[in-house]
Amino acid sequence: MCGIIGAIAQRDVQPILIEGLRRLEYRGYDSAGMVVMDPQGRLQRERSVGKVEALAQRVAGSGLTGTLGIAHTRWATHGGPTERNAHPHLSGERIAVVHNGIIENYQALRDDLKARGFEFTSDTDTEVIAHQIMDYCQQGHDLLEAVRRATAHFSGAYALGVISRDEPDRLIAVREGSPLIIGLGIGEHFIASDIQAMLPVTQRFVYLENGDIAELRRDSHRILDADGQAVDRPVTESSLTAGAADRGRFRHFMLKEIHEQPRAVAETLEGRLAPDGVLEGIMGPGSEEILAQVKSVQILACGTSYHAGLVASYWIEGLLGLPCRVEVASEFRYRRHAVLPDCLLVTISQSGETADSLAALRQAREDDYLGSLAICNVPESSLVRESDMVLMTHAGPEIGVASTKAFTTQLVALFLLVLSLGRHHGLAPARAQSFVEQLRALPAALEKVLALDTPIERLAMGLADKHHALFLGRGCHYPIALEGALKLKEISYIHAEAYPAGELKHGPLALVDADMPVVVVAPNNHLLEKLKSNLEEVRARGGHLMVFTDDVAALGSDGAIQSLAVPPVDDWLSAIIHTVPLQLLSYHTAILKGTDVDQPRNLAKSVTVE
Repeated sequence: MCGIIGAIAQRDVQPILIEGLRRLEYRGYDSAGMVVMDPQGRLQRERSVGKVEALAQRVAGSGLTGTLGIAHTRWATHGGPTERNAHPHLSGERIAVVHNGIIENYQALRDDLKARGFEFTSDTDTEVIAHQIMDYCQQGHDLLEAVRRATAHFSGAYALGVISRDEPDRLIAVREGSPLIIGLGIGEHFIASDIQAMLPVTQRFVYLENGDIAELRRDSHRILDADGQAVDRPVTESSLTAGAADRGRFRHFMLKEIHEQPRAVAETLEGRLAPDGVLEGIMGPGSEEILAQVKSVQILACGTSYHAGLVASYWIEGLLGLPCRVEVASEFRYRRHAVLPDCLLVTISQSGETADSLAALRQAREDDYLGSLAICNVPESSLVRESDMVLMTHAGPEIGVASTKAFTTQLVALFLLVLSLGRHHGLAPARAQSFVEQLRALPAALEKVLALDTPIERLAMGLADKHHALFLGRGCHYPIALEGALKLKEISYIHAEAYPAGELKHGPLALVDADMPVVVVAPNNHLLEKLKSNLEEVRARGGHLMVFTDDVAALGSDGAIQSLAVPPVDDWLSAIIHTVPLQLLSYHTAILKGTDVDQPRNLAKSVTVE
């Protein structure tokens, strides 16, 4: 959440900063701002509430130019979304700071700084950073040392970009818990929260580690670790291009990413399947030895990734007979828990920087887990670097805040984990071979689902004027119902809840009437007859049903029930297929309601704070 971009160059950096902010918009924000050191050596600041475009217009009108600058998109935590709280924050017109994260002890620092004469002009925790650095500069320390000493006072997670009027040849970057990356150019260097922001100017990056402080000059950079020792961090060449974040022919990033799912699934499978199973070692050296010893699995994740974990628990227990627990990472990290015997810890995250998931992984190192596996979309992320084993998804950049292709590729990666475990835990070779054949057919099946776009758009017309909706599913399709409800909430702002269909009569049925649409995931499996009785309960109470099924004939379609045929696949994999219609239903409903599909209110793409 939030976004940092900074640059030191021989050319005007203002256009670079504005473009970088535009490329960080997907992360979620409510205000934006920048500071540029002008040719006279003054720190010139512009800030605005709302979209980056409003800031761009202000900057264009002010004629702001300079070769050193920092900029930020803010998602309000401490202090409301107002211009006075927008970053960057200044101290004495000499120090400028942008900050992602939260300074947990800011109130004590604020009280101390105020007692020593510093004046505060915002409600944020960030302003204490600027004043704390200024305090050390006033004591005679240079900017790098002042930042190093100041950060020793801070508790919490943060990423910082710092510049000083007195040192126009330096840009300082700090990482502690919140991601920050250096971009390397020729005669220029950059910092950002995400490589997307820097792709127009470089494809060479250095990922800072926790505790790192970096000093960037136009023609050099150096990094100090948490102990103050100079260190070399590897340079990574990205294969992504600036065009990777373009919408192309699609109206929204979310729609583009929904339609990219066949390709993303194919790429997640690429190079991992043999004719009769999953190739060995796809999770890294030594992974097969760990998988052979697994007797239980613990999955930790948040949001959409948590739903992927729930689906996987049905697979792991149903196909392999191994106990599997799934828990929201933010709960797991704050409770005492028992570790099952020979337990594999699996963390799932699109970004690999989700604060709660990372903290849970770090805490789990103190427990007696057999090993840790990260399922992630970003190879350079903290979660990947800190796990024993890694299974990368290959969704590519996901810009829309509401996750789509990241979710389906997580499901595919989790099924690869199931097959890899199955090699050591009794999954029949013939069955494994059958699953491999079906996995290879998944991209084509997803293409058929995408062809349902027009009838799904018609279904959405029955949702757009409603204020509430229920989603139902059974077995591994219950988490898909949860994910469908989440998508509808996220982008259309319609209140939606999901339940196992058998729970309908234990409370939710009281809500059913003509104004409460009920969306049902209903594959033709051994639970279909049970599900049909649940649907009759809705019909009897005047409810309107929208059913996604691979057997319309079994369920019918009339005034009370609208059934849409989904391509049939093996029941164990149908959860992946049934995800896509629910994504399209939410998308078209949001379009009809006129909401901001790619940047829904109050939400951030990458939640890097608690």
